[in-house]
Amino acid sequence: MELNIYLRLLIAFAIITGQILLIWFVWFMFKLLDKKLEHTKKHKIKHFRIKKITLLTAKQVVGLIEYILRIIRYLITVIILYLTIPIIFSLFPATRHHSYALINYVLNPLRDIGIGILHFIPNLIKIIIIITIIRLALKALRFFSRRIEKGKIVIPHFYSEWAAPTFKILQVLLWAFTIVLVYPYLPGSDSRIFQGVSVFIGIVFSISSTSAIGNLIAGLVITYMRPFKIGDRIKINEEIGFVVEKNLMVVKIKTHKNEYITFPNLVILNSSTVNYNTSSDENEEGLIIYAEVTFGYSTPWQTVHDILIKAAVNTGYVLENPKPFVLQTKLDDFYACYQINCYTKEISKVPVIYTMLYENIQNGFLEKGLDMTSAHYRVIAKIDGK
Repeated sequence: MELNIYLRLLIAFAIITGQILLIWFVWFMFKLLDKKLEHTKKHKIKHFRIKKITLLTAKQVVGLIEYILRIIRYLITVIILYLTIPIIFSLFPATRHHSYALINYVLNPLRDIGIGILHFIPNLIKIIIIITIIRLALKALRFFSRRIEKGKIVIPHFYSEWAAPTFKILQVLLWAFTIVLVYPYLPGSDSRIFQGVSVFIGIVFSISSTSAIGNLIAGLVITYMRPFKIGDRIKINEEIGFVVEKNLMVVKIKTHKNEYITFPNLVILNSSTVNYNTSSDENEEGLIIYAEVTFGYSTPWQTVHDILIKAAVNTGYVLENPKPFVLQTKLDDFYACYQINCYTKEISKVPVIYTMLYENIQNGFLEKGLDMTSAHYRVIAKIDGK
């Protein structure tokens, strides 16, 4: 009996020694992998990109690989140690039942997972079929969207710039429809916990994204309203600039001072927008540049008109046809107000055009010996001698 016990102890010692050597071998192999990774990371490991977007740099990829290898090494070590205990317990009758319990702690969950996977296979096939059909439908929609955007397919009363946002809307709707179809086939979808988590996520999303959804809807409305496009010179809330970015959330403009201003789509939808480029289209006469001057009644209006029209004609980037014209907008007590109007299609040079027009107006009146300074009067009322 004693020899039997000693033999079992010897076998247990041999198993422990073998497991220690096995763990040492595993750690030795992982050290070799670390050295190999250190040697090759500068030459063979590159940035992880999806299309043109860099998700991870080469250094981050190396760090991630090292982290995964470290986790695998510790996991293998824990598995080896865990299996050693029930093997040793099984050698002794007094602890044999403990070995069965330890083994069942691992085998029972694995068995349940395996049975669950087998039962899930038919639903998985259905999910794959649904997703495949939706992906094929999206590819077809993307193909037609790009053809419409490039003008190769023309649909009456459907503008080419509507193609991309319309495709995105349909894409979101199709994926939402996919989730509705796939949801009943997901494991545990009928459980109260799964349903409660789904409701909680929906409530959190709806509360936290109220403004975001508002901007998204406003962006869709603006897209189909077509008030401006990329490159147009527009005015929003007294800010004037060129549209450099337009998406479903915000619009970004660049001012003449190279300042970038970002407007949420809700702000744009609730504000008035002036688009100066709509007057520079080929079928339009052009944008009207105008300036106002005031002169006393002692100066003949014909003289003022001639000076203003000559100043406009001599201004660069001003169109000869339609011709510049003058409007008298006010007859005040001491002076008349004259407004010179001229046309241009060089929208990007509007500040320069105004500068040249003002210079020509000043020079024109100076050549005629006319003073542009208007008299101002201030009346101070005295009450009770004060």
